[in-house]
Amino acid sequence: MTHSSDSIKSAVSQQFSPAAENYRKSAVHSAGPDLEAMLQSAQLAADALILDAGCGAGHTGAAFAAQVGRVIAYDLTETMLEQVMILAQEKGITNLETQLGDVESLPYDDHSLDAVVSRYSAHHWPNPQQALNEFARVTKPGGVFMLSDIVAPEEPMADSYLQTLEVLRDPSHVRDHSISQWQAMMEMAGYSVEVVMTHDLLLHMGQWLARINTPPTYAAAIRELMLGAPQAVRERFSLPTEIPAGDDCTFTIPGAVLRGVLL
Repeated sequence: MTHSSDSIKSAVSQQFSPAAENYRKSAVHSAGPDLEAMLQSAQLAADALILDAGCGAGHTGAAFAAQVGRVIAYDLTETMLEQVMILAQEKGITNLETQLGDVESLPYDDHSLDAVVSRYSAHHWPNPQQALNEFARVTKPGGVFMLSDIVAPEEPMADSYLQTLEVLRDPSHVRDHSISQWQAMMEMAGYSVEVVMTHDLLLHMGQWLARINTPPTYAAAIRELMLGAPQAVRERFSLPTEIPAGDDCTFTIPGAVLRGVLL
């Protein structure tokens, strides 16, 4: 692990610890067409043991818990795992447990899990290829990896704007990878890959900034960047032409769900 990776992982924990409850209450994270697509396309056995990698407040693991035998909610941030257990208690879920740890170094035996799932976490991973290699190591042959995340546009200018918006909002952001990049990395780890769906995630700007407690100076920079964006970028992300008080406006960012089967 490099020093920069250590720094990024420390930043993730510091950034999300005070915001953990916000993510448990987040409508974007608790539901959505991408989560439904993950549940429908995973095709897991009723007794499956799965890992929710970078689980955040636990919404994805909680949804899968209704379909499988046991879920391990795995995250780098202790306060997030506390929110997972609150969520499980609220929903009466008894087959979900938590584990603190790093997705790039899993504490599980080879071929011990039936599947790994991850939603809105991978853009925080310093070394996604290493994480994917670990998922493949701990998954049984024929097992599944389900990924849902924000994805970078293939167009360089739109990609640059998205990455800049993301890191201004949240300094622990590493990178939104494109669909083609995810396909290549998953195949390198040993998965056959299918793109299950693509979608545009509608975000309310005020809620998006408040969820992670973006400082006012960085929020102001985001507003300026949005209002000054070239027309092609404005159209790609449905950026507002004006931003009213309270940031009461919306925009979109691209997302995708991918399914990998371990060969």
